[in-house]
Amino acid sequence: MRPAPNAPVRAPRGTELHTKGWPQEAAYRLLMNNLEVAEDWRRLIVYGGRGKAARDWESYYRIVETLEELDSDETLVVQSGKPVAVWRTHEWAPRVLISNAMLVPYWSTLEHFNELEAKGLTMYGQMTAGSWCNIGSQGIVQGTYETFATAAKMKFGGTLKGRITVTGGLGMFSGIMPHCIRLNGGVSIAVEIDPERIQRRVELGFVDEMLTDPDEAYRLARHCAERGEARAIAVLGNMSDVLGDFLEKGTHFDIVTDQTSAHDMLEGYVPGGMSLAEALDLRKSAPDEYIGLARASAVRQVRAMVEYQRRGALVFDYGNNIRQEAYNAGYKDAFAFPGFVEAFIRPLFCVGRGPFRWICLSGEESDLRKTEQVALSEFADDEVFANWVRLASEHQPIEGLPARLGYLGFGQRARFGKLLNDMVRSGELAGPVAMSRDHLDTGSVASPNRETERMKDGSDAVADWPILNAMLNVACGATYVAVHNGGGVGVGYATHAGLVMVADGTDLAERKIERCLTVDPGSGVVRHADAGYETAIELARSAGIRMPMLGT
Repeated sequence: MRPAPNAPVRAPRGTELHTKGWPQEAAYRLLMNNLEVAEDWRRLIVYGGRGKAARDWESYYRIVETLEELDSDETLVVQSGKPVAVWRTHEWAPRVLISNAMLVPYWSTLEHFNELEAKGLTMYGQMTAGSWCNIGSQGIVQGTYETFATAAKMKFGGTLKGRITVTGGLGMFSGIMPHCIRLNGGVSIAVEIDPERIQRRVELGFVDEMLTDPDEAYRLARHCAERGEARAIAVLGNMSDVLGDFLEKGTHFDIVTDQTSAHDMLEGYVPGGMSLAEALDLRKSAPDEYIGLARASAVRQVRAMVEYQRRGALVFDYGNNIRQEAYNAGYKDAFAFPGFVEAFIRPLFCVGRGPFRWICLSGEESDLRKTEQVALSEFADDEVFANWVRLASEHQPIEGLPARLGYLGFGQRARFGKLLNDMVRSGELAGPVAMSRDHLDTGSVASPNRETERMKDGSDAVADWPILNAMLNVACGATYVAVHNGGGVGVGYATHAGLVMVADGTDLAERKIERCLTVDPGSGVVRHADAGYETAIELARSAGIRMPMLGT
């Protein structure tokens, strides 16, 4: 078994191919880009506790070597981070098919997964980690921005100015929450137990400073709020401990949420009452004891969040399954507050709108700027999208290959994808562009505690939809397709799918883009129309989507 490389992995730049075609090259570069932006590249962990890009380093090297030799009518099959076969297919077939952590439902538990992982038989892929399309902190940034913008409109007159939010976690995705609150004019206190994570978010500009005293942090937050200043403050500490202390002292917050990696009580969540070093030692020496203590901490934290809701704060789960963990550990009021999708995002999903992303494979920042200008010109009438692209261009640092994310809907994604392909064809861009999205999207996930929580027809746990989404994308010629178990809420609690498309300037790419970027968000419209959401039904009818049961 080959070991980790001596230096961090970096995705190639430029137009020189290391493979036999740009579709293969896209998978090659995006896999490496995952590790370039990773939280812990030496362990192949991209984000979310243990969301990995490959099962082990030997598997990683074998994937890379196989992609270098893969023909344009072959498909590489990857089983939970390990390359297992190459098959002769055809040019319309995906170049890579990936399945991560998929277990037969009865055995789909964290305990059974841990046993299999210990034997080297599976891998947790999170969402974009194991499907090789992570773009660093930006991967969730607009969704977070829009979530807090919607919260501001619903409860605070359209702005978070003068309001204080407390949250937990400063990992890859939780680390951008303070930045998004700041962009909405608010003040935040983010509690994180790992000082290195805080320092990284300070260096990236997502957090203004780190303090070690929660009371001092609150005094600064209150001072900024009273002056109408936006501020992102980090506190070194454990969220369950700090939030409990704030509650006991009667400290007021306007918004309370959390984005620690609570979906994974072993690798992602740290119990209260101990230092990080003590926790890491216990995690290795007594994992069962560690999990028990972590679940007890989750109960304390969720109990405090429920009490803050009772005292008038806006409280919501930000998609990490902490409510379920607390409920499983005996706290039956854990679901007293909603998840963020149910509270703020579902109306977007009903019209096929979600987190579309594009990645400049050349590595040239100039390519990103040109694509931004085309996006702003083409979708100038989409105020939310255009405003976000301008904000992101000014405030969002580039991590890894230059990339941008913006919420686009049914019809818009296919239009933009074809425009990007035209830009590559004409030579306006230095190189091809890969297009992807978060698995947290309109039609690609079944997750009863997050994306599909409290669906109108009660179909929260029906997982046919993400599987159908994946099969449709295979049928329409996606560059590669992935299906996963778990995502941000943990093994057994979600099934989801992802895809990558490459705009390389060819006529074949244009035909594939038109099909995939139509059916991909379109499957979300169908999923919500089938569940009875009127806006989805209206869109399906107006767009001419054929739904036999609706007579469209």
